[in-house]
Amino acid sequence: MNNKTWMQFFVALIAIATIASAHAGPREQAQRIHERLAGVPPSSADLTSMEAMINANNATGAANLAMDNVNFYNVTLKNFAAPWTNRDQSVFVPLNDYIATVIGMVRDRADFSTLLSADRTYVGRNGVVPTGPSAANNQHYIELEANNVNLRDELEFRSQSSIMGIPSSATAGVMTSRAASEAFFIAGTNRAMFRFTLLNHMCNDMEQMHDTRLPPDRIRQDVSRSPGGDSRLFLNNCIGCHSGMDPLAGAFAYYNYDETSGRLVYDASAPHPKHFNNNLNFPQGYVTVDDSWENRWREGQNAYLGFDNALPGSGNGAQSLGQELGNSEAFASCQVKKVFRTVCLREAEDQTDRNAVAAITATFRSTGYDLKQVFADSAVHCMGQ
Repeated sequence: MNNKTWMQFFVALIAIATIASAHAGPREQAQRIHERLAGVPPSSADLTSMEAMINANNATGAANLAMDNVNFYNVTLKNFAAPWTNRDQSVFVPLNDYIATVIGMVRDRADFSTLLSADRTYVGRNGVVPTGPSAANNQHYIELEANNVNLRDELEFRSQSSIMGIPSSATAGVMTSRAASEAFFIAGTNRAMFRFTLLNHMCNDMEQMHDTRLPPDRIRQDVSRSPGGDSRLFLNNCIGCHSGMDPLAGAFAYYNYDETSGRLVYDASAPHPKHFNNNLNFPQGYVTVDDSWENRWREGQNAYLGFDNALPGSGNGAQSLGQELGNSEAFASCQVKKVFRTVCLREAEDQTDRNAVAAITATFRSTGYDLKQVFADSAVHCMGQ
């Protein structure tokens, strides 16, 4: 065949596949739902049950049956959450307390808006692996994964404070998990924790938040006001990110990850010395004196993030900051977009998809932030595609 013939043949194949997909019957749809959610084909019995549910206009029931498969927890959810736990956003990381917490919250249909604020973690049941959970190492979770422990049945809720050895008021969901602490509280100035939380759970990076019109009074001393001797760089670039980020990242003033002990350290007696790194870059800059934070994105171009007006928009500590972020429209929308991409294997690509994402997001927010329902709704939307 010449190139033109090959192209015509290829287009014909795509057309045939599209038509076949659009006319997939209930059995094919059931199999697609199961494979998208659990990552494996259904058993014959489950396939028959799911087909019957779809025939009875109960595709959501079919999705819930698929999510009973242990692979939904051990594989799909593990891979879903793994990139949030490291700076490389790699899926190739061991199971850890951050990932286990996401898995447990989805399984328990817990209020996912508390992901960044609750005194909550998940561990294996007592005795299921030789090593218990520890604030100083990840061995417990490594053993859970190495022994292929059924995370659907063997994970149980614990208060994070009881394991991490910090006050309950200092916990902030996955932000104060050991995995996140090791990745984002290590060295630096703790801005990384804010930046990666924004990226992973608000679906925005600092470039999208860039706003040079906010006041610079809370930008820390380590940010030069004339980098390279040119103040225009600060006024046109640096200020755009730091004027919003620094007032928010102040919530992390009392946290540090200690490499020697391998654990999160919380000390409310004074801001950690890292907050005074390079303080001679601009001595007149903001001096961190406590863990207060202020959300200046509630106004201006970033108000579209949709923060909850019932909350004050300022406070002290990571827990209250996590409540501010977790109750925003952007947080809810971001979770739905991530689930849609995971289940449908693509981004929302047309108006039908965008309408579905909007409807799923509205349901997510109005029914207690149940992320398991988001997985079911996304699978049902894409079962014919």
